[in-house]
Amino acid sequence: MFNSLQQQPADKILALMQLYKDDPRENKIDLGVGVYKDASGQTPIMDSIKKAEHLLWETQETKSYVGLTGTPEFSEAMINLLLGDKFDRNLIASAATPGGTGAVRQAFELGKLANPALRVFVSDPTWPNHLSILKYLGIPAEPYRYFDAKTRSVDFPAMMADLSNASEGDIILLHGCCHNPTGANLKAPEWDAVIELLLKSGATPMIDIAYQGFGDGLDEDAAGLRKLVSSVPETIIAASCSKNFGIYRERTGLLTVVSHNKDARNLHQSTLAFLNRQNFSFPPDHGARLVTMVLSDKDLKSDWIEELETVRKSMLSLRSQLANELQKVSGSNRFGFLVDHRGMFSRLGASSEQVSALREKHGIYMVGDSRLNIAGLNSDTVPVLAKAIVDCGI
Repeated sequence: MFNSLQQQPADKILALMQLYKDDPRENKIDLGVGVYKDASGQTPIMDSIKKAEHLLWETQETKSYVGLTGTPEFSEAMINLLLGDKFDRNLIASAATPGGTGAVRQAFELGKLANPALRVFVSDPTWPNHLSILKYLGIPAEPYRYFDAKTRSVDFPAMMADLSNASEGDIILLHGCCHNPTGANLKAPEWDAVIELLLKSGATPMIDIAYQGFGDGLDEDAAGLRKLVSSVPETIIAASCSKNFGIYRERTGLLTVVSHNKDARNLHQSTLAFLNRQNFSFPPDHGARLVTMVLSDKDLKSDWIEELETVRKSMLSLRSQLANELQKVSGSNRFGFLVDHRGMFSRLGASSEQVSALREKHGIYMVGDSRLNIAGLNSDTVPVLAKAIVDCGI
């Protein structure tokens, strides 16, 4: 039966990682893979996580399954992080998932279960896995314009024009902060306009928030999300702990459904449990347990916030360094957008030919759409990248 299988398209980022690995040049630079790295090029384990793991090793007495939707303690800790401690818990259903990707997949499954004719409006561009999962599930993806390649900022009028085509029964997928792949975020008045549109159209917002704390701060990065959740009848939230807790391989995420109809909460909770059962049964617990311990212990949480702030400020510093270096080398301020972007990524607006030239001539690897991972840089490689960008005519 397997003779009928067809070769699936290669993942572009994984293929890029292999090209980088095979490149023998010692001075090559990897700006492609979406993983945080420190100045030495390592993805470190946070001290707060190490402390929690040590405590867990000393105190954990069983490796038995947790519930179908994970532990209530994990959900409570994450909901506090996402929405603050004042939001009515009687309005919220939630389920632990294998990473943020698992939360996204379950959210799309939930939408299709609720509406077999579901359409999902997706920013152009967006994280490629959004489109891949939607295609696999047979859910139509409706692109909406988001990024202006000339200004390297959000094309908000075009975005709103496209979203005006959404209606009740549709999902509008928004990035909570640190937009991947562009780094360009909605401003507070723009979030207000999106909320007004949602209220008029009846469409349901879905927020993918994978980088809380990487942009302007934990509360600042959740401001748009919190305002939206308080304002619209229903919201779906897919959250990841991979980046801000540095636990990529532990696959820790949470899917949350908020409804201002209190009677809907139990139905939503049982549906999330049902979906987990169909896809993977019980969610992984190790990473979720660590996150719960860090967020529930005053000292561990304080340590974690301090570490996360160091990561955030490091990326902001690298952004400023790169923008300044590019201004010096190019004699132009056309790269000033790098300072305005937030999170690990920015899109340079380079052509695929220019991206290829960076790789072939200078050993600098980034995704073909010119998305670069700011966290892949350090103070020594910033000048190298700036000269290469100008040399390749970007």
